[in-house]
Formats: sequence, structure tokens, C-alpha cells
Amino acid sequence: MDPRIKQLQLQTRRHFLRQSTAGLGGIALSSMLANESGAGRSAANPLASQEPHFEPKARRVIYLHMTGSPPNLDMFDYKPELVRRDDQNCPDEFLAGREFAFTTGIPKLLGSPRKWSQVGQNGTWMSDAIPNFHGIADEMCVVHSMHTDQFNHAPAELLVYTGSPRPGRPSMGAWATYGLGSENEDLPGFVVLISSGVQPNGGKNSFGSGFLPSVYQGVQCRSKGDPVLYSSNPAGMNRDMRRLSLDALRDLNELQAAEMGHPETLTRISQYELAFRMQTSVPKVMDISQESKHTLEAYGAEPGGSSLANNCLLARRLIESGVRFVQLFDWGWDYHGTSEGTGLGKGLTNKCATMDKPIAALVNDLRQRGLLDDTLIVWGGEFGRTPFREGRTAKSKVLGRDHYPDTFTMWLAGGGVKGGFEYGTTDELGFGVTENPVHVHDLQATIMHLLGFDHKRLTYRFQGRDYRLTDVHGNVVHDLLV
Repeated sequence: MDPRIKQLQLQTRRHFLRQSTAGLGGIALSSMLANESGAGRSAANPLASQEPHFEPKARRVIYLHMTGSPPNLDMFDYKPELVRRDDQNCPDEFLAGREFAFTTGIPKLLGSPRKWSQVGQNGTWMSDAIPNFHGIADEMCVVHSMHTDQFNHAPAELLVYTGSPRPGRPSMGAWATYGLGSENEDLPGFVVLISSGVQPNGGKNSFGSGFLPSVYQGVQCRSKGDPVLYSSNPAGMNRDMRRLSLDALRDLNELQAAEMGHPETLTRISQYELAFRMQTSVPKVMDISQESKHTLEAYGAEPGGSSLANNCLLARRLIESGVRFVQLFDWGWDYHGTSEGTGLGKGLTNKCATMDKPIAALVNDLRQRGLLDDTLIVWGGEFGRTPFREGRTAKSKVLGRDHYPDTFTMWLAGGGVKGGFEYGTTDELGFGVTENPVHVHDLQATIMHLLGFDHKRLTYRFQGRDYRLTDVHGNVVHDLLV
């Protein structure tokens, strides 16, 4: 099909009126564009730095996602009553009408096997699984009352990052970059780092641009090998030849843009130019061998390797260089107890050892460099874990928990949130929120607020309606803010 005909088929009457240059369309055009966020940005430079709606408390975000969802009841949410009632039948009131991913019948309650202590000036409860977090407790804003609508990984992860459990919506990082642009024209505004060798549950949709121009999607970088795939010159091509090739492509794309008027053509030109600049800028910022021995040891990072530790150090280097949103995905947090590696004993100890040291080092490093005050750190998974044993492992010596959407724990630090602060409570067994519930959409609204946006006004018109990250939901949780 002729692409011009295909484009016309996708247009609505509202599209027609917006794109008309005379008559009613011309009158409507100026008023409609005046209300659209980012209307003043240059098509030739879509990542130009933008002003938010109001003065932000955070200029950038590092989002640490533990893919699979850590067991909150064994790390942050101490429940002595659940320990006392360990191995008792789960009360019917918590099971009636409920669905679980892998549990049927009447499961047994599961008290945490971990040792607990109160840490920090405010006595925050944490388990022995995360000893390095004990030292940053006074920086952490711990939210015990998170809840979501989804109990399977991919839909729940997509809901956290795109506001919808289905693919196709822009991710949080894409929205932030669309609203703010980038502070460094030689680097992407949104960078993604993946450890443990597996993509996130939601796939690239978890850091995609959806219906936003693709220039706002996350750029996946690697700490081992070429930092960005396919950015190196192929054999037989040097940088001068690459420049000549890009100039030719730019001329062809400009001809197509003039004829077709498709915004993605302009995005393509911009992305080619950014990729060319990244050939020199990205290797430099991704080279952690430039760091001191003390810093490498603090993070547990090893130059040339691939790990969450390396990625945490890279996150600091990236935000120092002007990247707005850095997203870290770390696979391996689905603690069903189907093997020793996914059990709440040795398995959780070993996994946390790869995580809490570099993340604690990241928080301390940002504070020492004066970056923590305007850098928001977010840590968490996509849902929680059950207060009872997972059904498939009911008779196993290895302890594990099933998926659970009704309550889970996340924490934030820096960037305008209260340090050494706990928010929200759950019942004595950890089945439900009893005070100050925080939905995933509320978290999204709060993050956007800290970046200087009214989440209801940061919108993008697509298929005849205005979309936003929080869909039609979400309230800013002001109690978390300084």
C-alpha cells in the first residue's frame, strides 16, 4: 500500500483539523498546539532541554528495578505475628475469591526465616538479607503500602512503567525525556542498563516510547563489549566515510520529510546524528576503568565485566554527564522457592549480596558528590510476595512465596523525598494495606511531580485523545516529599 494512503487511513478528523493550514484547521492549530507540552521544541533537535511546569526537586532519575519482585516480607516488612503463626493454615478470609499464580487449596502461612533489626536514627526494620542497606537507612523513604492491579510479571511491570498492563504505551523514562529533553546533546536522554543476562519481563516495551516519537525510547547500553550495539563502524569504514554516508541519508530523509510530512522521518534524522556523536561520547562515559580503585571496590565493580555493580557505577557516570533517566533492570528476583537459588535462605542471601552493596555505594557516592539532593533514586519490583508458602513447594525444605499484588514495599531516596522515613502500614500478617495505600499510578504521579510536572498536564495527543503516563488515575503522595 502507498504509505501516503496508509497515513491518511490512520488520521482522524481531529488530525485533519490540526494539520490544515487554512480555514477552521488553521484557527484551531495555534490554540491546540499552544496547550501541548513540548510544542516549542525544534523538530531538528527533539531532545533539546525543556522547562517543566514548575520548579523541580529532582533533575534526573535512577530507577532500579528488581525484575521478578523481591520478597518484601523477608527484607523490609517485619511481621512477628506471621512468624508466630508460621506453618498454620492460611485464614479463609484471605483466600476467598482470590487467584494466585501457582497456589491453590489452603496454603500454609510462612513467617520470615530471616533475622531482623532496627537500623538508622528512626529505627527502620530491615532483615539480615540486606546488610549494606542498613547503612543508608537514613537516606531511604520506605513505602510499605504499595499495591497494584496485576499479579503476573509482564502486565504488572508494564503497568509500573507505562501506566497500562498492555503493550503500546510510552514508558516512564520516555515521558520524562519527552517532557525534559536531555542536558547533553551527545548522549541519549534515557539510557537502559540490564544485568543478569535477561531482558525485563515486559520486554523492550518497559523502556519503549510507545506512540511518542521513537527518539524518546530508552537506549540500551552494555558494560561489556560495545556500549551500544551496531554503533561501531563496520570493517572497511572509517569515521569520515560514516559522515559522508549520514549526510547522504540526511538529504534523502529531508526530501521524504518535505514530501510526506511524517514526524518519524525527522526523528530518524535526529537519531542518526545522535548515534554519530555517541560513537565518541558513549565509550568515554562507559569506561569505568577511569574510576579510582577505592570507588571500584566500594561498588564491587570490575572494568570489562557485566554486572549490576558495574551498572550502578555507570548510572552515576551517566547522570553526571547529563542523562535524564537511567533505568536499571536486574533479573532473578522471582522467589518461588522452586530451587535453592530462589529460596528465602541461601538463595536470597546470595542474590542480595550482588545488589545491596552497589546500590548502597551508589547512594553514598551521589551524596558525597552533591548529586543526591537533585537525583531521585527509586528501588522496587512489580508486585509483592504472599504471606504464605507457594503451592508448588509446599512440602519442600526450600522456602518460597507466590506473586501478590495487594501489598509490597518500595523505597526512594534523594530528589526531594524524606530520608529515614517510613510510610504506610499493612496488617499483622502482611495481607493488605491498612493505612496510606499507594497505588502504582500514585507513585508515577509523585515521580512526575518531583521532576516538575503536573502529571495531568504532561500529555500527548494520539488517535484523537490526550494520553498521559497515569492514564486517568493517580494522586501525588505529598507526605513523602520534603
